[in-house]
Amino acid sequence: MMNDSEKQQVIDLLNNIMEVELAGVVRYTHYSLMVFGYNRIPIVSWLKGNANEGLTHAHKAGEMVTLLGGHPSLKVGPLLETRKHDIGDILRESLDHEKSALALYYKLLHLAEGESVLLEEYAREMIAQEELHLDEVDKMLRKPGDVKPFHS
Repeated sequence: MMNDSEKQQVIDLLNNIMEVELAGVVRYTHYSLMVFGYNRIPIVSWLKGNANEGLTHAHKAGEMVTLLGGHPSLKVGPLLETRKHDIGDILRESLDHEKSALALYYKLLHLAEGESVLLEEYAREMIAQEELHLDEVDKMLRKPGDVKPFHS
């Protein structure tokens, strides 16, 4: 069972997760508007899907905050406009964003271990989803036929 200090630490982390996920919604929405060229339609669709997924993830984090008796943040995480809108640039920025979100979920798992099965399972579920998404982006960044992971 978590004490009040530990619970507040988890609430703060969940709010941070919520903010990062909401920043992803803004980021992916922006990216979807900046894609041009022959492959626009499937890439825009994929980016919009990521924005929707980020909103779902933010909502789940907010639900965990209120479950613990906290107040969900109204903030949005950091947004950086690089003005680079080549698909490769967008994917590399996406990879960095997803890695930062993944690190927060691992931190949550560490805090929850042995304290809350609910939070542990939530963190594990989100880690699995984020790792699959990272793999998807990694594969999109590879050259055709390249089986080795992308390294930025």
